[in-house]
Amino acid sequence: MRPAVRLALFAPAAAGLAAAFTAAALRLPVFGGDQHPYGTRAVAAALAHRTANAVSSVNFDQRAFDTLGEESILFASVLDATLLLRLARDEHHRRPEPARVLPSTRLLGAGLLPFTLLTGVYLVAHGALSPGGGFQGGVVLATGLHLAYVAADYRALRRLRPLAVLDVADAVAAGSFAALGLVGLAAGGAYLQNVLPWGTFNTLASSGLVAVVNAVVGVEVACGVVVLLAHFLEQAVETAERSEG
Repeated sequence: MRPAVRLALFAPAAAGLAAAFTAAALRLPVFGGDQHPYGTRAVAAALAHRTANAVSSVNFDQRAFDTLGEESILFASVLDATLLLRLARDEHHRRPEPARVLPSTRLLGAGLLPFTLLTGVYLVAHGALSPGGGFQGGVVLATGLHLAYVAADYRALRRLRPLAVLDVADAVAAGSFAALGLVGLAAGGAYLQNVLPWGTFNTLASSGLVAVVNAVVGVEVACGVVVLLAHFLEQAVETAERSEG
């Protein structure tokens, strides 16, 4: 396609988008004012479905379909890294060497590891009740596991990390999010509609579908980030170029 044709196609689309954006921006509430129409509606919808954490209600209830797309991006990133970082023809595995770690670093890392994992579980489990959630808690779980790499060495991380199990769990959790949307359709509602019992406000059994989707996202994010980092670490630590001789 010629540059002039591309420009002719791009210019009307860009102008239309700019006009729509400008019209929307002009109708926004005054910055710093006391009118928050979206926030007011979002909080009211969260309370109506007995979800104490309004952010989780927005993510996993009011705009759950958008969140499904965001979660799919992470899953696709893991798949892409698996394909792109596999061994090339001129590469081979090398045995990782033991690393020297300061005793203070080893003590601090080993001591923080269980508390970091516990914090990640708490953030996921209470995602519908307090600040946190599946995305945040999943990242804490994944990065907390890698304290073994900081406090010891790569070999210790490999012993603690059941990579094959985490790879399968990542795929199952990602598919479960999409499958949970069928519950709403089976109940005669919309895809990913919150049709489960909402339970008692401010308890772990509250919020209906929000708590379930939040837990699934926590598993997918934790497993996905671990698998993603595993491929990068394997490339950096275990992969070497073959000698031409």
